Amino acid sequence: MTGRLLQNRFNSMRILKQPQKITLYSRALCSWCMDAKAWLDKIGWPCEVCDTGKDPAARQKAIEISGQTLVPVIEIDGLTLGDFDTVQLEAFLKKHGYLA
Repeated sequence: MTGRLLQNRFNSMRILKQPQKITLYSRALCSWCMDAKAWLDKIGWPCEVCDTGKDPAARQKAIEISGQTLVPVIEIDGLTLGDFDTVQLEAFLKKHGYLA
């Protein structure tokens, strides 16, 4: 997605509520993980990042909450989305009332 299209997407988003806790399970060099972190940073939502490649407990937790071994996995206030891109993340957040 080009910078202009991405910026237009962010300009049209409206935040309805702030998450209380965001945990992003990721791995180094995972482009979808890096995109998810950058997306969260862009809208100003801090998150705890757990590297499933370095931390076996984080890997196990990501598997338990998502039911799969792929990353990224994100947990937002107890809601889980696994193996996603930023378009799917935005849709997930809209579905659960965080964005309009």
